[in-house]
Amino acid sequence: MAVYLKSAAEIEVMRQANQIVARTLAEVRQAAKPGVTTLELDELAEEGIRKAGAKPAFKGYQGSGPYPFPATLCTSLNEEVVHGIPSNQRKLKAGDILSVDCGVLYDRFYGDSAVTIPIGTVSPVAERLMQVTQEALELAIQQARPGNRLSDIGAAIQRHVEGAGFSVVRDFVGHGIGRALHEEPQVPHYRSAGHNERLRPGLVIAIEPMINEGTWQVEAAADGWTQVTRDRKLSAHFEHSVAIGGDGPIVLSKLAQGELS
Repeated sequence: MAVYLKSAAEIEVMRQANQIVARTLAEVRQAAKPGVTTLELDELAEEGIRKAGAKPAFKGYQGSGPYPFPATLCTSLNEEVVHGIPSNQRKLKAGDILSVDCGVLYDRFYGDSAVTIPIGTVSPVAERLMQVTQEALELAIQQARPGNRLSDIGAAIQRHVEGAGFSVVRDFVGHGIGRALHEEPQVPHYRSAGHNERLRPGLVIAIEPMINEGTWQVEAAADGWTQVTRDRKLSAHFEHSVAIGGDGPIVLSKLAQGELS
């Protein structure tokens, strides 16, 4: 499939979509406390998204799961890597880490971002895992500039993560984003000789390293959507939607200056 480069006007609309995502994630972060269910967070997110004039991008999405995804957020706890389904049976407790992935459709364009949230005081390894994952994302974003290759993004992530003693999930990768939630190109978070395309101004990609405490291998849970680490050790996930600008990366899903994070 062809890579779709966006105009400056289209990137501005995508910035607006991603700002809705960023505000939603900030609200979820503030609400994610011990005793709160993941379904309550999902309901909070959907209400805010619709009030902003957008639609949840994940709800009803027919991806790799056995049925359309039933929720606004992906809420993945501890050993869950991605695509966790919100539930009124899943109450947060102190020591958990919660990955929250959120996408919206606004004015025909998509926004997509994710954070991992500590619930109360978490273990030193959990704290370190989240820190390294976030650092890896920032290092990857620095590579998202004209003339570099897609493989430079994955190499930066893998180098940092494995140097810290963690592992990079291979089964799920980043992606182009625009009028579709998932567009070409795929964006691996590890060194991949098959992804050497040059980055060009107008390309918008979602970079979303999923980093595991132990093995990089994952498997599907019983619900068919949720992916868990094979060794049941912790996983963290951070994501930004990033436009390749003429002078370097433009992070669309960071909160606008002056807004609470």
